[in-house]
Amino acid sequence: MSQATLTDEALRYPIGKVQVPDTYTPELLAQYIADIKTLPARLRAAVIQLNEGQLRTTYRPGGWTLKQVVHHLGDSHLNSLVRIKLALTEDNPTILPYDEPAWAEQADHQLPIEASLKMLEGIHLRLVALYESLSDEQWDRTFYHPGAQKNYSLKFTAALYAWHSNHHLAHITTTMKQWGLA
Repeated sequence: MSQATLTDEALRYPIGKVQVPDTYTPELLAQYIADIKTLPARLRAAVIQLNEGQLRTTYRPGGWTLKQVVHHLGDSHLNSLVRIKLALTEDNPTILPYDEPAWAEQADHQLPIEASLKMLEGIHLRLVALYESLSDEQWDRTFYHPGAQKNYSLKFTAALYAWHSNHHLAHITTTMKQWGLA
């Protein structure tokens, strides 16, 4: 199946859009943590076989290259770590949104993907350590996102970043399947 035969929606959201549960059970939170914990290894296993030309391929027409996707994961999850720590240390702090497409155009996105793979390994170790240490009360701590004009709980961040991990990994693996590599 080529990119041309998949709909734009299927290329943008290969696992669907993020689903927020009505209730966060301990089992659901544990699954989110497991997805976050395993992303660095799953991502490395997916991209290690790709050459520079393949990494410079977009996952959809007008989309980012696979290399930009890997670096975006580093950028985004770095921001998530900061947001979580702010929520744990301040009372409903206002976080700073960032221009994701502009970040993807910066010079550091030309670095080899190893830089972001290593970065993600450390960030995810820290995210998992934080999530696994949270009390019920701490899971309900929040930060305010001025762009969305909403408060988000740490439970939501676990759901969001588990989805975000799987979402961007699927961009890569779906593209690889189209090439017959996966």
